[in-house]
Amino acid sequence: MFNNIYNGKKIFLTGHTGFKGSWLALWLTMLGAEVCGYSLKPNTEPSMFGELNIESKIKKSICGDILDVEKLEASIEEFQPDIIFHLAAQPLVRLSYSEPVLTYKTNVIGTLNVLEAARICKNIKAFVNITTDKCYENKEINRGYREDEPMGGYDMYSSSKGCVEIMSSSYRRSFLQGEDGYAMATARAGNVIGGGDWALDRLIPDCVRYINSGRKIEIRNPIAVRPWQHVLEPLSGYLLLGQKLLEEGKKYADGFNFGPNEESVLKVAEVAQKVVENYGKGEVVVHKRDNLHEANLLMLNIEKAEKVLGWTPTYTADVAIARTVDWYKHFYAQDTDMYKYTIEQIQEYEESIKWNKNYVIK
Repeated sequence: MFNNIYNGKKIFLTGHTGFKGSWLALWLTMLGAEVCGYSLKPNTEPSMFGELNIESKIKKSICGDILDVEKLEASIEEFQPDIIFHLAAQPLVRLSYSEPVLTYKTNVIGTLNVLEAARICKNIKAFVNITTDKCYENKEINRGYREDEPMGGYDMYSSSKGCVEIMSSSYRRSFLQGEDGYAMATARAGNVIGGGDWALDRLIPDCVRYINSGRKIEIRNPIAVRPWQHVLEPLSGYLLLGQKLLEEGKKYADGFNFGPNEESVLKVAEVAQKVVENYGKGEVVVHKRDNLHEANLLMLNIEKAEKVLGWTPTYTADVAIARTVDWYKHFYAQDTDMYKYTIEQIQEYEESIKWNKNYVIK
């Protein structure tokens, strides 16, 4: 996978205790990488990081804040990584309404801290900077946003990520030109689902909580349209992008969208109903709890990732939802070694890539 580029490589992974970070940490170790994670403690109970004991599976796990510049710089300098995957963030739209300062400090200043710490460490060759599909100025148009369209954001989370994209582009042009510095790209993904996510105000984790408590599933905005994808889809894009940056450098130092095909762009109500069908129980009802703004329509254009990187999505939304629900069913049934089961899901996804004729792999 990925031209065996990660075998023996030293990877500095921020946000490794989070949902996506936990999956990426495991996949990187499967690829033979030495992973040093840097993150706050998990902010949910349970957490995938804790339940799968991921700390014991990676080379090093550091409990640290990306706003702690001194500790961050010292950690990177000591580990001397080949590449950084930066996932640490305040990732929730609704939390940004109550914590706008924290959201901006973490997402904008925190990212700048990591970029600067990486520039001090001369061993670093590549940097994959993870943002979001919500970085675009969303006019709720009926087509996917392209990478060259304006950044923006109605809420503080979305606008903070738009700022990260603008700042990253400026940083690249200011400090990472020619022979100077590492190759840095940004990656924008859609609504990600998968086992091991217990964050509040996310659709499938909320559905799972309602089902396991015997309550009806309450959804706020049933007609909202989102690009739904299994967590391994964007992670495969990040890893492929990291491969290209390590192999060919600044040729790929740019922004890339990683989203599903059009048939996997579904309404919230459709996804919730598919969760019920896969779980075999549950009932969906609409319950608008507040008046906080949430976009009704958001899609990504992924032609650039397909043409430039050779990346293409592998799972349909139906498969992504089925794999996600299966993970939670096994977890709550307590009938499975969840670490082994998660590894099997990664291996299954790797096999699906091999059979995907549109996916270019070496």
